[in-house]
Amino acid sequence: MAAASMIRAPVGQNSRLAGHAPGRGGGVVRCSLQGAVVGGRAEWQSSCAVLSSKVAALGAHFVNGHVAPSAPAPPQNGAVLDLVPVSSITGGGDVARNLPQPLRIADLSPAPMHGSQLRVAYQGVPGAYSEKAAGKAYPGCDAIPCDQFEVAFQAVELWIADRAVLPVENSLGGSIHRNYDLLLRHRLHIVGEVQLPVHHCLMALPGVRKECLTRVISHPQALAQCEHTLTAMGLNVVREAFDDTAGAAEYVAANGLRDTAAIASSRAAELYGMEVLADGIQDDCGNVTRFVMLAREPVVPRTDRPFKTSIVFAHDREGTSVLFKVLSAFAFRDISLTKIESRPHRHRPIRLVDDANVGTAKHFEYMFYVDFQASLAEPRAQNALAEVQEYTSFLRVLGSYPMDMTPMTAGSSSTISSSDSS
Repeated sequence: MAAASMIRAPVGQNSRLAGHAPGRGGGVVRCSLQGAVVGGRAEWQSSCAVLSSKVAALGAHFVNGHVAPSAPAPPQNGAVLDLVPVSSITGGGDVARNLPQPLRIADLSPAPMHGSQLRVAYQGVPGAYSEKAAGKAYPGCDAIPCDQFEVAFQAVELWIADRAVLPVENSLGGSIHRNYDLLLRHRLHIVGEVQLPVHHCLMALPGVRKECLTRVISHPQALAQCEHTLTAMGLNVVREAFDDTAGAAEYVAANGLRDTAAIASSRAAELYGMEVLADGIQDDCGNVTRFVMLAREPVVPRTDRPFKTSIVFAHDREGTSVLFKVLSAFAFRDISLTKIESRPHRHRPIRLVDDANVGTAKHFEYMFYVDFQASLAEPRAQNALAEVQEYTSFLRVLGSYPMDMTPMTAGSSSTISSSDSS
């Protein structure tokens, strides 16, 4: 019971820890549903009423569903993040390329001076698919590479970046479980989504022929997604896993490896002076990765366009009836679920059930992540969550945000019209 009380404690008691700058407090409408855990049905309905009244009263102060920008946040101690550029890259040409170096945990410091350009953190190095997703979500942004997913979360929390764009699932490889765990650990809000078609290229140093290759390196999922095509090409090569696709291309170029090819994006080939040996080598042309956009503040839910809402919940009762009741809360209101994912409960991984006749049984405890197609501004979504609250021991809204409605084509580079993209 004590653990449950700790989980259910309200969020946002320390505004400085939540990433708020002193100058941004005025005029910000906080959605009391997103990122918070509330009590019973009465509290849900009261929160919804307060939210609706605030949206109606301050509607003129919002731009595309966002609070109108206020004065930039002043730096806490004038510190500025200094990314050390890569001096030169060999193997693909003699021209030095000044590319930003990935952020590391040691780089995280108090907030730098806010610029006019939106700063978006992503995991990987320049040329990664995540960088392309960041550009699709926020055209013209200042993309900040990070060497780990968690660094991207912390960059936003510490005001080094304004947004983060991180992958959560792939149509072939499934969910990126690490980011689901980080969504629960950190207090950022999902403010949008972007779906990016994955287009793999086989690349090597200029002048290298396919017959001279002895190995191919890339991210494990990229290697798996191109396995049949590589075999059909007749390449007698060893497949070796690397941290990420663009990093594999950078490694080959920096070390002048003429017997090694990389699988990465066409932009990675351009950045690192690589020659594309084969284009579009993915086995399935429908290979798509879904990214979520994260921010310190939630967007205001709207009803004038399709919205999606993401939640996470847990229950401490035995049997499958609780999960059935939760899903029924959405089914009875004709709310479509687009995803349901279970992850082990980190603080309570095992539940013991004693039976005098058969002994002690051990069951895993799970957290459930659910995405559904409805906005928190809709009464049916509010009522559904009020009912879910009655069946669960923990409930948190990760975000209610515009859906990515762009056409899904292999060469699509169009941008999403998210309410958070301004």
